[in-house]
Amino acid sequence: MAVYTALDESELARWLAAHGVGSLVEWHGISSGIENSNFFVTTKSGDEERRFVLTLFERLGADDLHFYLALMQHLARHDVPCPAPTPDAGGALFATLAGKPAALVTRLPGHAVLAPTPAHCASIGKALATMHEAGRTFSLHQQNPRGIDWWEAAALRVREFLTDAQCALLDEEMTLLSSRWRATVARLPQGPIHGDLFRDNALFVDAGTDDARLGGLIDFYFAGCDAWLLDLAVCANDWCVDAANSVFDAPRLRALLDAYRRVRPLTGEEEDAWPMVLRAAALRFWLSRLDDLHRPRPAQLLTPHDPAHFERILRQRRRDASHH
Repeated sequence: MAVYTALDESELARWLAAHGVGSLVEWHGISSGIENSNFFVTTKSGDEERRFVLTLFERLGADDLHFYLALMQHLARHDVPCPAPTPDAGGALFATLAGKPAALVTRLPGHAVLAPTPAHCASIGKALATMHEAGRTFSLHQQNPRGIDWWEAAALRVREFLTDAQCALLDEEMTLLSSRWRATVARLPQGPIHGDLFRDNALFVDAGTDDARLGGLIDFYFAGCDAWLLDLAVCANDWCVDAANSVFDAPRLRALLDAYRRVRPLTGEEEDAWPMVLRAAALRFWLSRLDDLHRPRPAQLLTPHDPAHFERILRQRRRDASHH
């Protein structure tokens, strides 16, 4: 999330009126993240205040948005804790605001947990598996926007900014994936994935206590259809890693995987593919952070991410695989 497009208050008030959510009380930009312009919005209808997240989509078109918002609507209806899109009076899940397609979704309770415990990881594992199971009945299909086709294109874009050692690492990983990824994924269970379920994309109520409960999963705008195991690997590489050395924290990783397996047991082929998929998940985010760092877009508010973090994780996953 970032702010690339400024809003005019009177235009925003008119846009909200078409959604029947009451009058505008306050709004402000959200600085975290990098893809879209996001705002917290509070409205009032009678004595009731309602809280939303408003997103202006900077890159996505109507076809992409229909998939993301319909998926969120489907998951919310199937008891997956996620934002529910708020349609306008005509039932549309998005409409133009400030010249960009925009959507209004419910704002979930809670805060991100940046130092998760095994209990937090177990909650995420359960929620992710529940999401995957609910996705079995979702009728739309969209290719993962940050899948292997994107990896291959991004690798070409960022090469000029890398050292010789980094180029060697990138070439070795891309050679592995180019030869094995598509055939491997074709054999793995798949469907809609979140694609970006990092610690800042989950909210916990009473986050700093032993009684913390999951408020919900947010930011589905990297969702697509791919191997569910890739989604789990993305989570493991963020939620279960010791930041000092990129090694997995065994209790957190065990909590995540055990909770996931209790809802959706992994197949034998998924267990075998796990080391490679962990590497692929690390490579995906190393590439995206390199791309964002070296090919930035101007934004009013922007929080960049350090690609070196995922370079270290990728190197550690390679070491892990050599001992698997």
